[in-house]
Amino acid sequence: MDSGYVNARVRGMYSRLLDKKSLSNLILKPDITSLITALEETPYREDLERALVGKPGLSGIEEALRQNLVRTIRKIGGFLQGEKEERYILIFSSRWDIHNLKTILRGKRIKVPTMEIRENLVPAGEFDESLLSELLKQPDVKSVIDLLATWEVVYAIPLTRAFPDYSAHGDLFILENALDRFYYERALSLVPGRSAAEQKIREIIGTEIDLINIKSLLLVFRDHVDPEDAEPLLLDGGKVFNRKKLRTLVNIGSIASLIEYLEETPYRFLADLRSSEGDSVKISAYQHLLDEYLIRHAVRLYRGDPLSVTVIIGYLWAKYTEVMNLRIIARCKNALIPPEDMEAEMVYV
Repeated sequence: MDSGYVNARVRGMYSRLLDKKSLSNLILKPDITSLITALEETPYREDLERALVGKPGLSGIEEALRQNLVRTIRKIGGFLQGEKEERYILIFSSRWDIHNLKTILRGKRIKVPTMEIRENLVPAGEFDESLLSELLKQPDVKSVIDLLATWEVVYAIPLTRAFPDYSAHGDLFILENALDRFYYERALSLVPGRSAAEQKIREIIGTEIDLINIKSLLLVFRDHVDPEDAEPLLLDGGKVFNRKKLRTLVNIGSIASLIEYLEETPYRFLADLRSSEGDSVKISAYQHLLDEYLIRHAVRLYRGDPLSVTVIIGYLWAKYTEVMNLRIIARCKNALIPPEDMEAEMVYV
């Protein structure tokens, strides 16, 4: 790989991301129509023009954002095709396979109309539009898993293994957890950590595993789940929490005790929130802070060695964050949510 050439291309793409001032201006637009007009003055113009032909308003914006993200990921994948660095892009793009499978399984579980499920899919990974369409045709959760097994897709392995437990308890979290566990085990196996770049990528993956486990623990304590039932659902491979520490955490008993324990870890910022707001803190507020922490650490990779693949990984996280921010703005604008409430949901990098 000509890392200098590829990273120069990526830096050019990074320069076209919307800055905080641009996003703040979009937040202040009075309605969806004016938001679309403003977005037509950004790099999303061509995607909007195509999407708005068949989908007006919010649906058109979300379709444009989806297609722009897919095109961006595939473009960068093309830069690295056939190179050893391609595996790192696979880790990022595979996130969307997991997202799509979870979305389809949830939709089939509660009988959501196919079109509604489709609008929430992002064909940026192994599954393209045609493969996702075939999965959407399946009548139920089992049929989706069976089709994946017929295609010999790797994600059929964890889903098939977890399906008997899901059938017994009817809890979709069992299947989602199996997908997460498979994804992170696979991601870590693709990055053995031999180089400085791989060590940084492993650190981000490990941090993400820690944050997922913290989110799971928050829900476990909120819902008073028995520790014996909760512990097997926590993921291995975290940066801070090994299995022994996870066992301690799951038995800690309450959200307050968990937050106190985290004061001695890199995730002490949750304690700052609790100290300022007390027991009134919502789970969603903790979740937002955890997401913000991960995104900022991942985007920081962009500012590392200019010849390293971490520049590309950092850019992809920044692009993902921009699309998520624009989606928040569009949805909030459509729901007539005040700008100050909208601002609280944003993550600036």
